[in-house]
Amino acid sequence: MGAQNGKDLLIKVDMTGDGQFDSIAGLRATRISFNAESVDVTSLESQGGWRELLSGAGVRSANISGSGVFRDAGTDERARQLFFDGITPDFQVVIPDFGIIEGPFQVTSLDYAGTHNGEATYELALASAGMLSFTAV
Repeated sequence: MGAQNGKDLLIKVDMTGDGQFDSIAGLRATRISFNAESVDVTSLESQGGWRELLSGAGVRSANISGSGVFRDAGTDERARQLFFDGITPDFQVVIPDFGIIEGPFQVTSLDYAGTHNGEATYELALASAGMLSFTAV
C-alpha cells in the first residue's frame, strides 16, 4: 500500500438501520485504534520462565476519534442525536486501498469549540459496542 490521502479515510454511519451509510459531519482528522487485552497464563512450568498468553482470549475493542467542522445542520444533528440517544448504530470506517471496518459503535464524547474569528469545530470519540467485521478492498 502506497501513500494515501488522509482525507480519504472516512467514517460513515447507518442512522436508520437500512444499510445505507452516510459520512458523519465534516471530518478533517480521523483515527482508529484496535486494542486486545492479553490473558496471562504463565506458571512455574512455563518454558524458560517466559510469559505465556492464552490465545484468542481477552477483550477486543476499537476506538475511533475525529475532529473537524460541521458542514450543515443535518450532520450536526446526526452526531448530536447519536450522543444524546446513546444508541449504537452500525458505522463503517473506510480505509483507502486497505478495507472497510464495520460494526456498532457508541459516541462516547462530543466536544464543540470555536474562536471569535474562526469556524465552529468539534471532536468526537466512538467506542466499539459489539463484533466488528473487516472487508478487504
